[in-house]
Amino acid sequence: MTSLTKRDRIKTNASLISMVQRFSDITIMFVGLWAVCKLFALPFFYMHLLMALVTLVVFQMVGGITDFYRSWRGVRFGTEVGLLLQNWTLSIIFSAGLLAFNNDFGGTFWVYLSWYVLGAMGLVFCRAAIRYAAGFLRNRGYNTRRVAVAGAMPAGLALVETFCNEPWMGFDVVGVYHDPEPGGVPDRWAGTLAQLVDDAKAGKIHNVYIAMAMKDEVQLKELVHQLADTTCSVMVIPDVFTFNILHSRTIDVNGVPVVSVFDTPLNGVNSVIKRIEDICLSAFILLLISPVLCCIAAAVKLSSPGPVIFRQTRYGMDGKPIKVWKFRSMRVMENDSVVTQATRSDPRVTRVGSFLRRTSLDELPQFINVLTGGMSIVGPRPHAVAHNEQYRSLIEGYMLRHKVKPGITGWAQINGWRGETDTLEKMEKRIEFDLEYIREWSLWLDIKIVFLTVFKGFVNKAAY
Repeated sequence: MTSLTKRDRIKTNASLISMVQRFSDITIMFVGLWAVCKLFALPFFYMHLLMALVTLVVFQMVGGITDFYRSWRGVRFGTEVGLLLQNWTLSIIFSAGLLAFNNDFGGTFWVYLSWYVLGAMGLVFCRAAIRYAAGFLRNRGYNTRRVAVAGAMPAGLALVETFCNEPWMGFDVVGVYHDPEPGGVPDRWAGTLAQLVDDAKAGKIHNVYIAMAMKDEVQLKELVHQLADTTCSVMVIPDVFTFNILHSRTIDVNGVPVVSVFDTPLNGVNSVIKRIEDICLSAFILLLISPVLCCIAAAVKLSSPGPVIFRQTRYGMDGKPIKVWKFRSMRVMENDSVVTQATRSDPRVTRVGSFLRRTSLDELPQFINVLTGGMSIVGPRPHAVAHNEQYRSLIEGYMLRHKVKPGITGWAQINGWRGETDTLEKMEKRIEFDLEYIREWSLWLDIKIVFLTVFKGFVNKAAY
């Protein structure tokens, strides 16, 4: 299979809070320098603007090097403030050195010193305010996650205590799951590892932190294998500081290194970008195809008895059920525990429905699903609930395709894995492409898939 990009790199996602942090940092720098100029009765002219811009560029560069704009959730405030003041100091010194060569900008030592002190106070205050606001919302149930720890390693137990002692972080601890030994059970014991898998499948847990020793490698792999049949985000707390898992990203939670095994790329700002993309594209396309929708609706109504729109239950993001809209293309409307896929010359398919299915026109009402938030323009195609229950036990990682919203088109479809999946191998290839899309997601990949869909995603010989 052709890879999209270099697949062995570790990715991180910017969060909404990091965007607020960036905006506050920029505001403090410019407003702080303006206030200092007013204090010294200096005009805020172009050289001061250049001074602020140079300092801002250096601050952002240093922040990139030190990985400053990352998630600080679970990290001590003192650690964040220390790095913040370090970056601010380096930025002031570096920009002052650059502008010192400009003869028109002399005699600004006190301006720089005042700006440094005022800026440091403002930056620290804003970071504290952001933390307080985030904690305030999390304490009231917003942006909270139910978490559990698997295993009884000291690092995992320490992580549980951190979550319990600092509720502002928004982690609601379900407990520690561990197969008890003769010596007893750990504090906050919630059950065995088998119970953990059952609770995860029941949707009682959002995040699982695996804290097992390297000697338990076989048991760890088996647990990860079982959790692949859930929609939980799974992180590993290694008992060493080097733990290389392909397609992972590292996270630091209060000094404890964890490695994300199963996670979604659509966190924070990425989810906002994706939603804006879906709203804009779906609204534009619906406006564009509204005459076509009316014509197809009339053809379906006149060609056979029954409703125009067929609403079938499918799994959405995180495995939650959604109603997917399609133009009715069959004489029956199967939505039960057993759903038979359409085959060539299927007698259930109407004459109009056959044309709609071959050209994918029956899926046009799904743009309404996108506009209302249940689906996305690009993502793994939604399967019938019966097919999900059938294949989740046959294909490892099948349920991970539900870490993002289902899409009208997807990476698997434009690579030829569309239509009937009459063999297990065909479904495995489709899932392989779906998971690759999730790992490699970017706005540009979505644009590429939409563009290619126009040429190779609508009409397909495997669509009956």
